[in-house]
Amino acid sequence: MRIATFNLEDFPSDSPDAVSVEERIAALRPQMLRLDADVLCLQEVNADRLRPGLARGFHALDRLFEGTPYASYSWTATTIGSPPEFADKHNLVTLSRRPIRFTEQVRNSIVPEQHHRYVTAGAGADTTVGWDRPALYSVIDLDGDRRLHLVNLHLRAPLAVPIEGQKLRPFVWKSVGGWAEGFYLAGLRRSGQALEVRLLVERILADERDALIAVCGDFNADIDEVPVRILRADREDTGNGALAAHMLVPVDRSLPASRRFSVLHAGRQLMLDHVLASRALLALSRDVEVHNEALGDELVAFATGARGPDSFHAPVVAEFDLGGGGA
Repeated sequence: MRIATFNLEDFPSDSPDAVSVEERIAALRPQMLRLDADVLCLQEVNADRLRPGLARGFHALDRLFEGTPYASYSWTATTIGSPPEFADKHNLVTLSRRPIRFTEQVRNSIVPEQHHRYVTAGAGADTTVGWDRPALYSVIDLDGDRRLHLVNLHLRAPLAVPIEGQKLRPFVWKSVGGWAEGFYLAGLRRSGQALEVRLLVERILADERDALIAVCGDFNADIDEVPVRILRADREDTGNGALAAHMLVPVDRSLPASRRFSVLHAGRQLMLDHVLASRALLALSRDVEVHNEALGDELVAFATGARGPDSFHAPVVAEFDLGGGGA
C-alpha cells in the first residue's frame, strides 16, 4: 500500500499571470502516475466554477485525473460554511483506492480558539486565534477488519499574521514589534493545530491501541521544529518509555540526508512535507520516496517572476506491506 502526500501549490490558480491549467496538468499528471498511490493526500486544491453562478467544484482536478486510476478512487475534501461548500482556495482532498468509511473535519473542535490581547496595535483589545484551515481525518477500509486512520494536514507557513496598523505594504512591516507579535501569532496557529491533531491521535489510540495511523501533508516545518515535535511525541520529549507506543515517526528519516528535502528555498534543502506513521504502521514500512529531482527553487522563481507549471513542493510517498493482499 502506497500512501502519498503532495502540495499542488495553488491549483488551479486564478491569478492573471499564472501558468495555464493545461500546462499545469501536463506537468503534474506524470508526477501523479509516478506516485502510483493507493492513498493520496493533496493540499492547496482550489475549487473552480464551470460558469459564473454555479457551485464550485474540483473541475480542474477532474481533468488532471482523467484517464488515470485516480479518476475512480473514493475521495473526500474539506468544506466551509453552512450549507457546506468547497472553498475557493486551499482545500484538502484525500483520495483512496479502497473505500473511505468515515470522514471528519477537525478545526478547533478539540482545541478551542485561543484568546490573545494585542500589545503592539490596539493595545488591550482582545481577539481569538483559530486555525487557518481544518485537518481532514478519514478512516479507510483495508483487508478484513483492519482500517487506516489518515489525517491530511496543511499547517500554516511561518509568515507573520497581519497586525492592524503595523504594515506599510504586504511584505513590509512598520515596526519590529508588530512583526514579532504577528510572527508569534503565526506560531500559535501552527503549533495549536499540531496540538489538536496530536490529541485526535490520542483519541484514536485510546480506542484502538495498535491503530494504523498516518498523518500526512505539508507541515511547513522540519522534523525538529515545534509543530512536528508536538505531533511526534518522542519518548525523549515525554520522558516516559511507557508512552513510546504513542509516537508518530517521520518515515523520511530512513532516507540519506542528501535525498531528504521536499522544498528548495534560496538554495537550502528543506523537508517540510511528511508522512508520520504510528508505531504499528511503521512496523509495516518498506520504502519511502521523495520525488525532488526536478524541484525548482521557490525564492528564485518568486524573485524573477519565472513561475513554471510544477509545484514547489516535491511529493512524498511511503510504501507499507500490509500482507494478505492488503495493498
